[in-house]
Amino acid sequence: MTTHVKRAFKYRFCPTDAQAAELSRTFGCVRKVYNMALAARTEAWTRQERVNYNQTSAMLTAWKKTEELAYLNEVSSVPLQQALRHLQTAFANFFGKRAKYPRFKSRKKSRKSAEYTNSAFRFRDGELQLAKMSEPLRIVWSRPLPEGVNPSTVTVSQDAAGRWFVSMLCDDPGIRHLPATDAAVGIDAGLDHLLTLSTGEKITNPHHERRDRAALAKAQRRLAKKQKGSANGVKARRKVARIHARIADRRRDSLHQITTRLVRENQTLVIEDLTVRNMVKNRKLARVISDAAWREFRSMLEYKAQWYGREVIAVDRWFPSSKLCSACGTLQDKMPLNVRTWTCNCGATHDRDVNAAKNLLAAGRAVAACGAGVRPQRSSPGGQSAMKQEVSRREP
Repeated sequence: MTTHVKRAFKYRFCPTDAQAAELSRTFGCVRKVYNMALAARTEAWTRQERVNYNQTSAMLTAWKKTEELAYLNEVSSVPLQQALRHLQTAFANFFGKRAKYPRFKSRKKSRKSAEYTNSAFRFRDGELQLAKMSEPLRIVWSRPLPEGVNPSTVTVSQDAAGRWFVSMLCDDPGIRHLPATDAAVGIDAGLDHLLTLSTGEKITNPHHERRDRAALAKAQRRLAKKQKGSANGVKARRKVARIHARIADRRRDSLHQITTRLVRENQTLVIEDLTVRNMVKNRKLARVISDAAWREFRSMLEYKAQWYGREVIAVDRWFPSSKLCSACGTLQDKMPLNVRTWTCNCGATHDRDVNAAKNLLAAGRAVAACGAGVRPQRSSPGGQSAMKQEVSRREP
């Protein structure tokens, strides 16, 4: 069974001096157009008027004709139009109550990127050439694009560490629904162990940030001593960013390997609906929770399950998975974090994390079979029921 999946393939590339200058100008123009359009729409909103994409596009045409903004004609017009479309999407999400009000882009903090549609680039014989450039980009092809597929959109970006990336969006016909299986697994996220499965398997937490903590602290101390805005300050900031990028790359690679294996081996995956945003407010655990990247793990698990025809069920965060005996269903009154192994009155001895994963699996199966509100026996007052949060799957 084949699914039609749009997939982005991201590669590093090494621009020439001329290409780097052109892209830097494009990034600046994209940011300028986005901010001006946002200011115009905000001002119109104070007058109880709405401005849409077509009106901002007409504004862009008028801006290009002014002497002050004539430099906007020096870069490709497509990334500028795409910036207006992104702003339109941001306002649509705001009015749909899916996001906050759009914010202005900062020259120092905002992501540097420009999006090109197929009218502004040429991809031929494995070479990508962007508009306003005389030669193709020198891309490091770490993996090939799907055979016979051409990108529909190209996004060029530069991260805080100074690395250049190009992301190509195209259809990937190689993604197919995997054969259905009866395997199901409950997944309990933790800190000592990154994940504990209902099968009893424990996946070690690599602690990627801890490995580079000393180097990161040293680089940050040096940055703090540099004068703001100086050349040495820019170099020191770039070094800090490179360490952060190395940590993030290792973490992302590890999560990709784990999530791909779990999705390939199991038809149903049951996780806990954790509120990471609130959990990182704990000053003692904020660093290790952020390093575990639970939110990124869940995001990867959900979109890969959608690709391969699997199902992800998120059990309500109030479900007492750690305090509930998976053997008899008895609910314990208290279960402090320092208790890692405990014995129930029925005589069953439980590893805290394995027991929680088994309870999550049982709750997920109950929810999948009977709908929200069903879960194993419980006797705690004031608790909330389990919730089913399935990943929407595309029809083949």
